[in-house]
Amino acid sequence: MQSGDEFTILLERTELMSTRASGSEEALATMTATRLGTRGGQEWLIGGYGMGFTLRAALAELPEDAVVTVAEIVPEIIEWARGPMADLTAECLDDPRVLLVQDDVALLIDSAREGYDAILLDVDNGPDGLTREVNDELYHRDGLHAAMAALRHGGILAVWSAEPDQAFAKRLQDCGFEVDEVIVPEIGKDRGVTHVIWFAQKP
Repeated sequence: MQSGDEFTILLERTELMSTRASGSEEALATMTATRLGTRGGQEWLIGGYGMGFTLRAALAELPEDAVVTVAEIVPEIIEWARGPMADLTAECLDDPRVLLVQDDVALLIDSAREGYDAILLDVDNGPDGLTREVNDELYHRDGLHAAMAALRHGGILAVWSAEPDQAFAKRLQDCGFEVDEVIVPEIGKDRGVTHVIWFAQKP
């Protein structure tokens, strides 16, 4: 939906993302970059594109030798990014460091072996398959083991959520990740709202 200069992505009546708030989506990238430090030739996987807040924040942090693969399964999201939201996307999809894949992020995770320094997931409102039931697999044990295999040593799986989930945090730990759960306050028009990001690092 668009109302004036505000944009919102909805699933039926559930709001998934809005231009009213972007702080935690940006923090998903900036806090990941801080944790990874200055290692060269970083390769990131971001799923999904959403409104591009995470991608733009990542590009602002990463050097010129980085590669950022963006997996977005909904073609209308990309059409919107290149159309009505073009002024807000700052042409980030055309950055030479970006590879856009219009497919399921799970396929890219499953096919990688120590291929990524960071995997950033913001495809649902939390660690459950809200937008697509099959997304549940990303957050369950098999999906987390796949993410572990896809990460390089010291790499980070970062997962955005609208609210805490103790069971998911425990699954991350049980799968061998070193887990840091961070409460991130929103800024802008949704000031006062908080969201959760799990930073799960591969030993």
